Amino acid sequence: MTTNAKGGPLTLFTQRALQVIKGIPKGNVLTYGRVAALAGKPRGARQVSRLLHAMSEKHDLPWHRVINARGKISLKPSHGYELQRALLASEGIKFTRNDTIELSIYQWDGPVQDSFIDI
Repeated sequence: MTTNAKGGPLTLFTQRALQVIKGIPKGNVLTYGRVAALAGKPRGARQVSRLLHAMSEKHDLPWHRVINARGKISLKPSHGYELQRALLASEGIKFTRNDTIELSIYQWDGPVQDSFIDI
């Protein structure tokens, strides 16, 4: 059984969000809100942000493929921004002049079973 940072069981939403994040293909991105919606909690974007911060290393998540709804990297310069940008660029993602990722081009549609809305 997978556990949270305190050793307890993961919530159903967290399990689903981890599954969605792990499924994002190279060269694609999802927004925090879209991850949350696909995991069954459309208003859970902040929760996705927290779980990425707490669990990316432990669960070997492709954290760099999750961006904000404006198509931008949320991390600040010198606090992970440069690494995330470099990882995305290495996967073929192109940035506009104002460092935006075109969601219409790079946003993944999600898993075949579009979502887990029953939460």
